[in-house]
Amino acid sequence: MPSVKGKLYLIPSPLGDGDPRQVLPAAVFDCIAKLDTFVVEEVRTARRFLSSAGLKGQIDGLTFYELNEHTADADAAAYVKLLEDGRDVGLISEAGLPAVADPGGVLVAAAHRHNIEVVPLVGPSSLMLALMSSGMNGQSFAFTGYLPVKPAERRARLAELEKISRRTGQTQIIIETPYRNDALLADMLEVLSSDTRICIAADITCPDAFIATRTAGEWKRQVPTIGKRPCVFVISA
Repeated sequence: MPSVKGKLYLIPSPLGDGDPRQVLPAAVFDCIAKLDTFVVEEVRTARRFLSSAGLKGQIDGLTFYELNEHTADADAAAYVKLLEDGRDVGLISEAGLPAVADPGGVLVAAAHRHNIEVVPLVGPSSLMLALMSSGMNGQSFAFTGYLPVKPAERRARLAELEKISRRTGQTQIIIETPYRNDALLADMLEVLSSDTRICIAADITCPDAFIATRTAGEWKRQVPTIGKRPCVFVISA
C-alpha cells in the first residue's frame, strides 16, 4: 500500500446546460484533466459534464462510482479505500458545489475521519448566487434546505421561518424539488405577510435565468409559473 494517500477533489459543475467555461475557472479544468477516477451523483450527467469540460473521447477510460441517496454505507466506505490506496478522486454533484445539499457530504466526512486531504475547487453555488441577487441581508442568513412535503406541515414551517426572519433580521434560503416549486410558491403567498419579501431565483447562470424580488403582496398580483426549473427561494420579513 502506498505511503502517500490520495486527495479528494471537490469539483463544482454548472447549474444548467451551456458552456462550462462560462461559469467555472481554468483551475477546475486543469484538475479534471489530471484525474481518472470520479465519485458522482449520477454517471450519465457526470459523463456529459466531463465531455464538455475537455475530456470528450476519453470518457471510456475513466472510472466512475455513484454516490447518491441509494448508495449503501458499505459502498461509500469502499470509496475511501481508493483514496487510502493513493488514488486521487474527484467528487462531482449533479449541479453546483458537491457536498452542499448533496449526498457527497458523506464521502467528505469519511475522508476527514481517515486523514485524507480534501481540496475544494471554486464554482457556482445556487444558494449564494440567489442570496447575493436577492437584495436581502447577506450578513445573517440561514439555509433551511427542503421544507416538509405535506402541505399543512410546509405552511407551518413557512410561518415559523417568517417569524425567525422578522425577529432576527435573518434571511431564509429555501430549495425545493422542481416539481413542487409552484406548490411551494402558492403556500408562501397564502401564509406569508404581504410585506414579506420573496426572491425567486430560477435557472441561475443559464440563458433563461429568472431572478426577481417582490413582496408577497406584489407577487399575488402577478403570480409567475416556475414549473420544473431548478429554483432557489429567499425570504425576508
